[in-house]
Order: sequence, then C-alpha cells, then structure tokens
Amino acid sequence: MVAREWWRGSVIYQIYPRSFMDSNGDGVGDLAGITARLGHIADLGVDAIWLNPITPSPMKDMGYDVSDYRDIEPLFGTLGDFDALLEKAHRLGLKVIIDQVFAHSSDLHPFFVDSRQSKTGRYADWYVWADPRHDGTAPNNWLSVFGGIAWEWEPRRHQYYFHNFLKEQPAFNFHNPDVQDYHLETLKFWLERGVDGFRLDAVNFQFSDKKLRDNPADYRIKTEPDWNPFEMQYPMYSKNQPENLDYLRRVRALLDRYDARTTVGEIGENHHPIEMMGTYTSGGRLHMAYSSEMLGDEFGAKYLRSSVERFISGAPDGWAAWAFSNHDITRHISRWRAYAADPARFAKLCATMLLSFEGSICLYQGEELGQEESVLTFEELTDPQGINFWPETKGRDGCRTPFAWDSAAPNGGFSSVTPWLPVKPLQLSHALDRQTGDESVLAHYRRMLALRRAEPALQTGKTAYFDTEEPVLAFMRGDRFVCVFNVSAGTARFASETIGEPVVFFDARLANGVLDLGPNGFMIALKK
Repeated sequence: MVAREWWRGSVIYQIYPRSFMDSNGDGVGDLAGITARLGHIADLGVDAIWLNPITPSPMKDMGYDVSDYRDIEPLFGTLGDFDALLEKAHRLGLKVIIDQVFAHSSDLHPFFVDSRQSKTGRYADWYVWADPRHDGTAPNNWLSVFGGIAWEWEPRRHQYYFHNFLKEQPAFNFHNPDVQDYHLETLKFWLERGVDGFRLDAVNFQFSDKKLRDNPADYRIKTEPDWNPFEMQYPMYSKNQPENLDYLRRVRALLDRYDARTTVGEIGENHHPIEMMGTYTSGGRLHMAYSSEMLGDEFGAKYLRSSVERFISGAPDGWAAWAFSNHDITRHISRWRAYAADPARFAKLCATMLLSFEGSICLYQGEELGQEESVLTFEELTDPQGINFWPETKGRDGCRTPFAWDSAAPNGGFSSVTPWLPVKPLQLSHALDRQTGDESVLAHYRRMLALRRAEPALQTGKTAYFDTEEPVLAFMRGDRFVCVFNVSAGTARFASETIGEPVVFFDARLANGVLDLGPNGFMIALKK
C-alpha cells in the first residue's frame, strides 16, 4: 500500500477504553492499561487501533457526551498518558485513530452552559434552538434515538433545544460557521499531537434542516408501533442534510495537509445505509465509512453479497469499512447464532469472510477470542438505551463488558477490584489464556490477518462473485484467490474448475473441482 493511503484495505482494531485493561485498580479501564496491553494487538497483525471517546465527559452516554474536546477524561488518565500510548503504538507499527463526537456535546460543556443562559450570549447560536409552537409544544415532530421527543425546554431562553440522543446531549448548530471552524480546530489539535486519524461519530447527524420541517412517517408502513418510536419516522429533515457533505470536504482538505491521515465515518442510517456510505466517501469527503448494514440481524450469502456489491457498484470511488461487531450492537457470534454449528466454528468462518472482503475492516475487542454477548440483569445495566427500553432491548452493555485476559484471575484479569460491568463465566470461557494451540479462534485470526497483510489482492483487489445459491458465498479477490464459505450449520457444495491450491481452509474437502463444505466450512485457495 502507498504509505499515504495505508488505510485502504487496512484492519482497524476497536478498543473500548473502559473495558480493555484497568491499570490503577478503580474498576475502569484506562490509557495506561491499553498501553500495557498493546503487544497483544500488535501480535494480531492489525494496522491500527481505534479508541472510543477518551475526552472529558460526565459519562451520561459513556463518553459520547463530551464536555471538553481537547483533553483526556481523568478516569482514563492524562494527555501525558495519551502521548505515551501514541508513542508505543507507533513504535509497534500501529496507527492510532480516536473517536470524535461533533454532532452534539454534553449539556455541561461550557459552550452549552453559556448558550442556555440567554439569546444574546457569546455561544447563543452554537446549538439548535427554536421557539415553541403557539400552544407551547415542541417546534416539530422530531424524535430522539433514545426515546421521546427530541426537544427539551429551557425556561431561561423561553425556547427548546434539539437533541438527537439524550437530553444531556444538545445538538450543535452546524449552520453556524463558528461551530464548523471550532471542530476543525479540534481536529487540528489532535493531528498536531500525532494521531493518525479520526472515527467520526454519527457523522450524518451533524446538520439538521434549517427550517425545522416535520419528518414524514416511515415509508415502510408499520402495522403496529415499534419498541422505539424513532424508527417510525423517515428522518428526512433531522439528519442527512446536503450541507453536511460540503462540511466534510473541509474536513478532508484539513487532513490532506498532513501526511498519511484518515477518517472513518459512522453512518447512522437504517433506510439507505449502503447508498449513504457511497455518498459520504465519494467526492473528496470521508476516506472510509461504515453503517449498520452488517451490524443487524440479517445474514446469509445473498445478503452479504448484496451489501458489498451494492456499495462497490454504487460508489466506484468510495471506500467501505466493514464490521460485524462493535460497542453498540450484540456481538455477532450471539446475534447470528441460528447460522452457527458451534461458536468456535462460526467465529472462524466470520473471521475468514470479513477479512477477505473488499474494503477496510474493523474488528471489535474480544472478537479475536470468539467472544459472545454477556447476559446482564437490569440491575447491572449502565446503558441509557437498555434502561429506557427494557425489556424490549437489553441495551449495549452486553457487548461492552471487560476484556477477559485470564480465566483464573479475579475479574478475568481486567481489574483487581469489582469492575464497572461484570465479567461472567461465559466470557471467562473465551479468555485469552484459553486460546491455546493452532486450532484456537485466536490462532485463526492471526493466520488470516497475516495472509491479508501479505497479499495485496486481499487488501485492494477487486471482487467478482460466483453465482451461487444459499448457503454458499463465493467470490474471487483480484486474479489470485478464490474464496468460498458455507454460511450455514448444515453441509454445502460448490463446484468450480478455478479452485487451485488451498491456502486457508476449515472442514472443506476438494476433489475433481468439487468443494464439499462441512457446517460453517470455508476455503481460500489460489486461483487455478
């Protein structure tokens, strides 16, 4: 890969700082803990790490409510600790990407504290404010992702402020040029410090309609209310505004002034996610984008092929970052359990598929262990989504529980004291120290990562799909590899004269051009 475009075909390892490693015995992971464990990540063979928010925050939404964009949350350490992490990561050959949450701040951010005081203060127009309707109700029908209306009354201004998420997360007014410039300066602050890129949270939420027009009902007709009424609207005006695309060109222009930096944007979109990914990564905007397309309940050969193919055909100049799991969604080993012969087999299948896809790849901490979702009680929850919508959804805490390093150590070796979320027996059964031998899930991840890193065809080679029926997914990468996967818990068969010498395989037997695949079996072979 050209050094400046190291991100093309890269593999990014996502670290949830609260849950990776506690170095000071307070039950919460921190930067020093991450630094101490970077060797594990470097040994995997990934290209970069992505840190979830590490800036100061009241933690109403676990760091996604930022109160200071240019410092480190004391729970996690100091700027000095961050510099030490950055230095060690670079020494180990790892790029460092940090989360940036620009669509909204904390309600305790000094800018919002000032903004809510009056309509004439310095930051009065830095957030989205609106007068009530004549009957006192909210300015429009926009809904919050976390439930209820997306407006909160402020008596000092006699106005409502807009929040896409919690009421403690007021939305910035990106129509104000000063807001745009402030966030560009924040990026510059971290670029000058040496970070290699940014994961931009909820990047399509930054602008809302200046006229505050009502959202229409979801065009996908609902026969009964959803558990979350947010999904009953088509968010035509509360996000996805065209002005956002112009702003992202400014972001790209800033990064282009630095050597070998990148952006990956989270497209929070359930209606046109693939199309949005293409739009946001074309025309000199984001370098990469990912969406919920592979983070939902849908699975299967046809679905996976369609997701990748639609992106490639719809955005020939765009670049996708694919993921099966992250900090906001049930871990894929549990989410797609119906397709699994057993968890270990399925973990290897998913690793091989994901790491052979065209685009860049995001792995979530613990994925390399075949980690499954933690089952928590209501009393153990910290996530506002889970608390607000229980029991229809259990929230996001189940995928955020601490990394299990040592199955015999208290709290899985994560902390010497009771951690902020519990480490359950299921998670201990997948602990790092249990990943021994060549047949372990961890060993398989290392093999696949080494293969991808060594082979340009698996990094940037084009994809050509074979016409197959469920449950077989089969495609060429470049002119070098044939990749075949059985995405079911049953057996499958694939016939092709193009299959040559096997490179990576599991429960797969090739004879006379016919490949027989056992449950969750797969093969990556050289093209004959």
